[in-house]
Amino acid sequence: MKIAVIGTGYVGLPSGVGFAELGNDVYCIDNNAEKIKALQHGKLTLYEEGLAEMFARNVKEGKLHFTCSMQDGVTDADVVIVAVGTPPHPVTKEADLQYINAAAAELAKYLTSYTVVAIKSTVPVGTGDNVEKIIKDNNPKANIDVVSLPEFLREGFALYDFFHPERIVVGTNSEKARRIIKKLYVDFADSLLLFVNRKSSETIKYASNAFLAVKLNYINEMANFCEVTGADIREVAKGMGMDSRIGNKFLNAGPGFGGSCFPKDTSAFLTAVASKLNELTPGTIDEKLFKNVIKEEEQYVYEYLDSLMGTFERHRFVIIGDSAKILGLSRFLVNVHGHIPLAVICTDTAPEKFRQQIIDEVQNLDCSRKADVYFETDTYEIEVLAKKYGDDAAFLTAAREFFKQDEFSALISMTDSIDFATAPNELVKLRLNSMLQKND
Repeated sequence: MKIAVIGTGYVGLPSGVGFAELGNDVYCIDNNAEKIKALQHGKLTLYEEGLAEMFARNVKEGKLHFTCSMQDGVTDADVVIVAVGTPPHPVTKEADLQYINAAAAELAKYLTSYTVVAIKSTVPVGTGDNVEKIIKDNNPKANIDVVSLPEFLREGFALYDFFHPERIVVGTNSEKARRIIKKLYVDFADSLLLFVNRKSSETIKYASNAFLAVKLNYINEMANFCEVTGADIREVAKGMGMDSRIGNKFLNAGPGFGGSCFPKDTSAFLTAVASKLNELTPGTIDEKLFKNVIKEEEQYVYEYLDSLMGTFERHRFVIIGDSAKILGLSRFLVNVHGHIPLAVICTDTAPEKFRQQIIDEVQNLDCSRKADVYFETDTYEIEVLAKKYGDDAAFLTAAREFFKQDEFSALISMTDSIDFATAPNELVKLRLNSMLQKND
């Protein structure tokens, strides 16, 4: 089948490569000409384990194409997958659907035969109805079925999750669309396919993220309780996780939660839930209660960092921790530190698979001048960069051994440090002291 994938981010690109690997003729579409040019020349714009090899193989076999032309990608496609971003609205914090709506209006022009338009982007309930209307308004003769096909890919494990899904949720009431989607996933067990109505499918994605957010928020609150009573949160979490009804995932207490999608999706969904319930029965739900799940988690991070870094009089600091802490780095650099660095210097050998994540996070900094990113292991070169950028440099390391090297002692002595490894215990102490002060 011919598959068009609109959007080449962390959902669109791995999905496009995956569908090509399954034997389809895939056209990945993006309006970012620079990104498309890089992909056409064989350069990946993000890192995912195993993606480079699969990408190169399918490009060589002629099954994977990249274009800025919506017409080239959509014309005669059996399935058009919409995988564009849905960032939070700057004011309401609800999902901003401008990119979804723009894609729907443009693709409508090139629909020449029956096509399944599958929305993979995380969207509010009812978006499918709106997309269908936009397409019909722009092309009354369009023969389509709009399907909800939410993604459940974890960043860093996207390719693995694509080929080993726990479920494939499909929202449609059309038997014809159902047959097309079953053909698209013919290599997967039928038991993995869950066909529901479109609005149920849209809700499943948001509801899943919101539930996990509440679970994380709960275990962080339990960490606070354990600190007061003398219990060990790690032992408590292990005991809880042995209960099959609870499960052991998302029970790691720490300084809030981050990532590129989790906070924004949860915030958008909880806001929508409160709004819809209040439409039915005004005053039933206090939206602030829902939003507090997000606000509390963000505040935990900020308070924790503040306790370690004091008044932020110095702009240089080192972030220590495992590779997972890279996600959300841009938020820490700007929101917590209050100062946008001109350079981010990685002072040890960052694994190749994490380098692109670091670059992506730094490029997300909200400023007109993007920070430079360096990966250096040579002592002299690091010190040269430190002198060049001065207080406008931020240092990042994932290696605890970095601090055992005498040659860096001078640099370390004048550099603030953050250690995420001690987060749970330090965090709950900070939060307890903060609560006591507020109650005085």
